[in-house]
Formats: sequence, C-alpha cells, structure tokens
Amino acid sequence: MVDISGKINEVFKMVEQGDYFVINRPRQYGKTTTIYMLNRLLKASGEYFPINTSFEGIGEEAFKSELLFINRFFSRMKKSFIASSDHDLAAYMNSIVPPSHLEDLDSWVSELVEKTGKKIVLMIDEVDKSSNNQLFLDFLGMLRNKYLKRDEPGQPTFHSVILAGVHDVKSLKIKYRKDSEAKFNSPWNIAVDFEVDLSFSANEIRTMLDYYTKEEQVTLDIPFFAEQLFYLTSGYPFLVSQLCKIIHEKILPTKENNHQWQAGDLERAVQISLNTDNTNYESLIQNLENNPELYESVFDIIMNGAEYSFNTDNPIILFGKIYGVLKDEKGKAKIHNRVYEQRIYNYMASKLETSGKAILDHFTAKYLDETGGLDIKKILLKFQGFMKENYSQKDREFLERNGRLLFLAFIRPIINGRGFDFKEVRVSEEKRLDIVVTFANKKYIIELKIWRGEAYHQEGILQLCGYLEAQNETTGYLLVYDLRKESGLIGKNERIETGGKKIFAAWV
Repeated sequence: MVDISGKINEVFKMVEQGDYFVINRPRQYGKTTTIYMLNRLLKASGEYFPINTSFEGIGEEAFKSELLFINRFFSRMKKSFIASSDHDLAAYMNSIVPPSHLEDLDSWVSELVEKTGKKIVLMIDEVDKSSNNQLFLDFLGMLRNKYLKRDEPGQPTFHSVILAGVHDVKSLKIKYRKDSEAKFNSPWNIAVDFEVDLSFSANEIRTMLDYYTKEEQVTLDIPFFAEQLFYLTSGYPFLVSQLCKIIHEKILPTKENNHQWQAGDLERAVQISLNTDNTNYESLIQNLENNPELYESVFDIIMNGAEYSFNTDNPIILFGKIYGVLKDEKGKAKIHNRVYEQRIYNYMASKLETSGKAILDHFTAKYLDETGGLDIKKILLKFQGFMKENYSQKDREFLERNGRLLFLAFIRPIINGRGFDFKEVRVSEEKRLDIVVTFANKKYIIELKIWRGEAYHQEGILQLCGYLEAQNETTGYLLVYDLRKESGLIGKNERIETGGKKIFAAWV
C-alpha cells in the first residue's frame, strides 16, 4: 500500500478539533481506506471510541419509517461495539431496547457518550446512498441540533462525525415530494471543508513501489515508474493500483525475466487496462451518458482544446469534479488524467462508428513498414482518400466538430491493442491536437490542426519541430483539415525539412 500516514494525520487533527465533516470524493478514490486507517489510529490512541459503519445496502425500506431506520442504524452501531471487544459496552447494547423515534435516539446518544467516558467519533461510509430522503435529512438535523447544544449541560454528543460518499451532503439538492422542484436544502451546514488531498503524489507512489520490491523480490526503477504512474493517472488511487496489479499479475508471468519491470511494461498495462471492463470505467461512462452537458464539455476539451474556467458554481464543472472526470489545472478545467482521457476517446470514437458515419474497415498488416513499425505516411494517405470519398464540403459543420475524432477512430483498428495513443491539445488560434502513438516500441508524433491561414501554418510547423525535439524524435506528421469551400489544397501532401526535422503533411 501507499504510505498515506501523512494524510491520515491531517484527518486525525480535524477529529481532535471536534470537526464534523464530509469526505466526498469520486468512486474508488480512497475514502473507505482513509476511514479504515483513521479507525485504527483512533482506537490505538485510547482517548477515542470510534464507531465505523456504512449505509451500503441499508435499502430504501429502512427509510419508510423512523422505527425501521433507527432499528437499522442501531443494529449497525451495535456491531461496532461488539467488534470493539469492550464487553461491558456490548452487554449494555444487548440489554437496552432500541429507540423508536429520533427524539429518543437523541437522548440515547447523550446517554451513550456518558456511558463510554470517551470521545465518540461516528463515521458513516456510503452516506449518500440514501441522501435523497427526508428521513435522512431529519437524522442529519438531529445530529446538527446536538452539535449546536454540545456545550450546554446535559447535552453530550459525538465528539466528531465523519460522513463519506461521492456527493457532499452539506449541499444536497433535495426533492421533498416527487412533483416538487429540487432545492438546495441540507441541515449539514455545520460541516467544515475537507481539504485533505487523497490522490497519490509521485513521492507517495514511491513508498508503495519500495515496499512492493522488498516484499516480492522484484527490481524496478522506482523514481521512473513513480513519475510515470503519476503522469498517466494524476495520482487517482484506483488507477495507480490497477496498473501496478496488471504488471505484477498479467505481464511479469509472461516474461522470461519475471522479476524485473521494464519501461514497456507500463505501456502494456495501460493497453490492458483500457480494454478491461470494471466498475470504475463503467461509472465514468455512465456519468457522461447521464449528463449530456458534461458530455459536450468533455468532448470540446478533449477534441477541440476548449478552455473552461474551473468554477464549481457552474453545475457542469461541479459534476465533472464530483465524478472525477475534471480537475483544476491552473484555474482551467482539464480531464482528470490521461488514462481517463484515452478511455473517453475510445468511447466517443466507438459511438461515432455506430452512428452511421463511415469508418473504413482495415487491418494492421497493411500499414506496417519493413521493420514491423507503423507506416504513418501510408495511413495518412489512406485517410486522405477515405475522407475525399466519404465526406464533402456540405459536411462542414460535422467535420468542424468531428473531423479529428474521425481520424482517431480511423487509426484505432490499425493500432488494434498492440499500441496506444495519447493526445495533448495545444491551445492556440489553430487549436492543434498532438497525438503520440506508441507501437512496437516506437514512437510516432502526429499533429492534427484546422487550417487558419499560411502564417499560422508556418508557425505550427515550427511548434511541431519544437515538440519533436522535446520528444527526441526527428520525424513528424501533420494532418491539416481545410474546411474552406474552395481552397485547392484538399488532397495535397508535401514533405517539409526544417531545423533538422522531417515532416510529412497531408491535407483533407
């Protein structure tokens, strides 16, 4: 595991201060692990009595009456006491009749605090599973009222309350009746902001790799892989763990030297991951499908280099943050990580293929050179012919939006699981989209851009040369989308040599 002791200590300080707070992060982002580790730390301190429970699987039935809800909640609390090995408290819980109303539960909480003689910390995971419910709000309201009265005589309550879920219940948008308008109304405005970063830094990833190499007797360049894992995942805990798991369980056993990681292993792990179905990816796509405005914004960011301010007052940006699709990068909304960007691109390209728009059916073998690498020139010329045959100027609006996605969908079956591509948008007047394709341990740089005039074209060539230099490559490729009605350039291709770099350019 990654050493997250620093993060846990930050959370522990919030508990010491008696804070009530919500850990709201995307799915599989480390919320449950954080609560588990905090629970251990609180127990070890001897000063606190942590109650760790979850609303996972509590069911809608539990919210049909106060009695049912309190019974379910009381039952889960009871399990925590039994698990604590405190026989006196376990006996106490077995001896009492569960409260039947929230008012009784209120009184019982005060009695429980006095009975334990410790600072009780209530932790509820998966709390937003039942958040769209008035009874749940009433329960939060009871905790809030006790919090506000906790300094009054005879009103002891939980020292700290921690709620964990994807959504932040302190700002829930609730419908009180089926036919009513949704409104922001949550009694959890007592919560303080939770600002602990649960993503993994490169240094934290190093701690996991260091432990792993010692435990499994595996050798690897720890600084290199830690930086690359962070580069690909932006520290998303699930993705970091998944890529490492794939290398250890699926790639190493197939190698002659099965105790050493090599640079290409991480690329293979990304390929395997992108072709794997799991609940994390399913949730990612589902959130895009269920939020059309978020889908459109993500499309514009990935394909067209659109720039949006990272302002969470905007509900589209807020949803993107909540679901782990978007992140704040220097005040701009960016796709959270490169693996997600690739998965989303695959999904969007697949949707384009099934939309009735023409995509050529072709095979990898046609586009290999004599060394077994890709013949990018041949691919560009074939795509040029494909576009001329299937699209015309009357498709201008479609091509303005989808032209570059068409190329990405075009090369997908050529790469065919043997390589992968990552895209980097260079925001400027010409909206360049740089594609880095890796195939057979070789790297290919392809720049896609819309024609914005000769001056921008020449500037773009110089920028591509600079990018090739940064990537230690001498050869690059340029695909220019010319959407003017009559330009005379469509179908043109040329070889450009400048600054010691060779560029093959094609117009579509």
